[in-house]
Amino acid sequence: MTATQGNLAGLSRYIFGTPRWYNSVAVAVVLAALSGWLAFDSAFPLDDAWRGIFFVGIPTVAAGILTPIVDRALGGSLTRDRASLLALACELLVIGLVLIGWMLAEVIDLTQQFVLDTLLIALAAIFALRLLIIVAISRQRPIRAVVPASVQTVAAAVMLFVYSGTLYYLEVGGPLTQTLLARPQQAPIELQNSIYPFDFVLLAVICCIHAVAVWGFLEVIDRPWRSSLGVSVLDFIHGFIGHLADGSRELETFFEDIGEEAIVPVTVLSARRPDGEEKARFVLPMIHPGPMGEIGGGNLPVRIAEQTEGLAFVPHATAGHDFNLVTEREVDTICERADNAYQRIEYGATATRGVRLKEGDATLTGHAIGDDALVVNTFSPKFADDVEYAVGLSAASEARSGDLDDVLLVDAHNCNNGLAGEDLGHVVPGSERSFDMLHGAGRLGKRLAAMNQHPLRLGIAHEETPWEPEEGIGPLGIRVAVFEAGDHTTAYVLIDGNNMEPGLRERIVDAVDAVDLVEVMTSDTHIVNTVEAENQVGQAIDEADLVALVESLVGRALADLEPVEAGVASEKAEVTVFGNDRTETLASHANAMVSMGFALAGVFVLAVLSLSTLIFALASSTPW
Repeated sequence: MTATQGNLAGLSRYIFGTPRWYNSVAVAVVLAALSGWLAFDSAFPLDDAWRGIFFVGIPTVAAGILTPIVDRALGGSLTRDRASLLALACELLVIGLVLIGWMLAEVIDLTQQFVLDTLLIALAAIFALRLLIIVAISRQRPIRAVVPASVQTVAAAVMLFVYSGTLYYLEVGGPLTQTLLARPQQAPIELQNSIYPFDFVLLAVICCIHAVAVWGFLEVIDRPWRSSLGVSVLDFIHGFIGHLADGSRELETFFEDIGEEAIVPVTVLSARRPDGEEKARFVLPMIHPGPMGEIGGGNLPVRIAEQTEGLAFVPHATAGHDFNLVTEREVDTICERADNAYQRIEYGATATRGVRLKEGDATLTGHAIGDDALVVNTFSPKFADDVEYAVGLSAASEARSGDLDDVLLVDAHNCNNGLAGEDLGHVVPGSERSFDMLHGAGRLGKRLAAMNQHPLRLGIAHEETPWEPEEGIGPLGIRVAVFEAGDHTTAYVLIDGNNMEPGLRERIVDAVDAVDLVEVMTSDTHIVNTVEAENQVGQAIDEADLVALVESLVGRALADLEPVEAGVASEKAEVTVFGNDRTETLASHANAMVSMGFALAGVFVLAVLSLSTLIFALASSTPW
């Protein structure tokens, strides 16, 4: 991935799982009690705490309970957990703004009315915040989202209306109405006869101003997305948060809207015992296993492994993020084509010795198996990330120029320095590394085609390992295949992870001396990148433990050596992928939205709060 794409992936660190609704409500009640104890001044502290719960906590609890009901009735998707967390955040905002108003009143010697006006502005502010969040995560249009967004503000306004005695100023209703809707005697002295009917008109006015500001803000940040990608940023935000916080797949709908059709090769190498039972299968679809988690092809290695009879090896192909599958359904197409290729394999019992050669920064290792070949390319110890689709396609063609038929060309993807620096080692057409890989593949193909072949033996071993995806190791763990031909052994080590820490590949190669050649690959599974953009193999686990485990698995694979027949075949699959330059465009838009969005939001907030303060200063029925 590029630095821009890395910054996009890094946005996941801002996403967290939504706490259960009752936890948010409990925290809201505790904070309300604490704010009441600090704000009110009666002879009984418990009475102050109860008043805080009553006047601050009830609107929060009401918002947590009623908002998802109202939102879903209007076609939204807001959950109770999210609604309760949003209500808690708004309670904190109200407490914070009122506290600031109280401090200013003390310092500048303003009246209590200033604090109450600050409270009304705070109620409008939480309406705006709720409107923005509900539009973003509930797929509601702004005009509809106004209704669920107003629940907390309306609940608080009703409490103020009833317990401030505002009804007395209107001189409407009889004794029963006044008993139900006018209870100033039960309110703290700070609220009694302090709120006037016109204050609620002003609250409605500034709420409208806040709503217009939210609409304008959303229009400004959405326009570049619609003009260049034809989609809304709100769909992206909704899907992104839903996937990382709740595991939903709505992000795939967004990716489908921006996706493009592509034809990709799917190459399969199968090895079977003389009795016909499959022992191992290498499957290499020329797509990228992203973008993250189980979205799209993020969990591609596991899906393919579930479809194979023998031990599955799903290394990384030569493709970048533009070849991410848009939905998990596309993996079914890949598996179907892989099965078709498997059915067409013509098996042979011989292979060449393993060969390794260097060409510039590229190091290529491989075998010819009959008229086909397995080739693995790495740029280690230099840093590198994905190899572009066009480069890999050309390199495989170069390898076939040596009279080989099908070539399974693997990007080892085994040395990177994370997201440091502007150049993350992306191998693109026209770069020096792309020519290193092309020339190296051509030389290796000619050498393999000219070599003598010997009876092939294969040994395999695997372990899921004690490590979890959060530690950089996916569910397939570590898999080893040892090829022996003419008393020469080559171990191919596949780690279910996304790239490796610099130097780790060399430490493994140096440590494993039981075979003649060793190459280490990663699957580039993106299931390890749900909440962290990097999380490379070796970043979170002890490298010595990893090296020792690989040594052990190579020993077990050597003990498992037995004669096999093997062959390679390819099919083409028509799938929907992100598309050319779509990933970079999406990443640049998202990064620009984050970097500029906060500043833009600050300008909107400052302008709206200033305008609201000016309105209250000019039109409040009681002077400060």
